[in-house]
Order: sequence, then structure tokens, then C-alpha cells
Amino acid sequence: MTKKTGPKYLPGDPGPARAVERALRVDHAGEYGAVRIYAGQLAVLRKGDAADTIRGMARQEEKHLAAFEDLLNERRVRPTALVPIWNVAGFALGAATALLGEKAAMACTEAVEEVIDEHYRGQVERLGEDEPALAATLEEFRADEVEHRDTARANGAREAPAYQIGRAHV
Repeated sequence: MTKKTGPKYLPGDPGPARAVERALRVDHAGEYGAVRIYAGQLAVLRKGDAADTIRGMARQEEKHLAAFEDLLNERRVRPTALVPIWNVAGFALGAATALLGEKAAMACTEAVEEVIDEHYRGQVERLGEDEPALAATLEEFRADEVEHRDTARANGAREAPAYQIGRAHV
């Protein structure tokens, strides 16, 4: 099959199939990390409007994670070996930001979702027309992530303590 769109591949670059495997592995890890971040936040913020908002976003991330688990199985792609690290690090990040307050938890969500938005956008561009179903899934999930970012902003992310210091690298 001839590659229709996407980047030009140079000698030594992974081919399109290998690139899709890598993307699925990274996306699965990212969604797993997001689920764990929200679990950490909810362990601290158990009740209230912020917790309800986070629960809603967490449900969408769980849907994304389940879809990537199905894709990994269908395409016989192994998940990242770093899942145990994502498990602990994601939960710790979520709990730590929530301990700083609801707005800090939202600032964490905003930052993570901005990166994921760019990540999915780049993957869709690289896939081109070669993987239309996967590209459509990524676009759907990207829209959810943008919604999460906007929700975090509407819930005070930019009012978090030291928000500007934390954003200095962006």
C-alpha cells in the first residue's frame, strides 16, 4: 500500500505501521496517566462542585483509556513498560495539586490538556488519510481534551497560586 499523506519518511525512520504502534502506546500511557491524575485529585477533593467537575472529566478519560486498550489489543501492540510509574506518578501529581486547592487542581488539568491537544493534533496530521478511523477517534478525544482545558479555565485554573510561575516554560 502506498502512503497517501503524512510526513515523508527517510531511510531509518520507522515506517507508518511502526509509527502507529508508537502513537497508540503513547496515547494509552497518556490516558492512563490522566485517569490516575484525576483519581489523585478525587482522593483529596471528595465533595463539592470541583469534585463533581473532575468526576465528569475522569469518566471521559476512562472512556478514552478503554478505547486505547481495545486498540492495543486489536493491533497486538504492547502497552508501555512504564505503566507502574504512570500509576504512582499520575496519582501523586493529582493528589499534590489538589492539596494546593481546587484552582491548583484545575491548573494541572489545564496544563495537561494543552499538551494533549497539541499531541493529538500532530498525530492526526502525521496519520493523514492512511488511518481515517484512528484519526477520527483522535479528533473526538482531542475535542474532549479541549473541553477539559476550557472547563479547567472556567473553574479558576488561572487563579491558582503561582500560576504564572508554573507556566513560565510555556
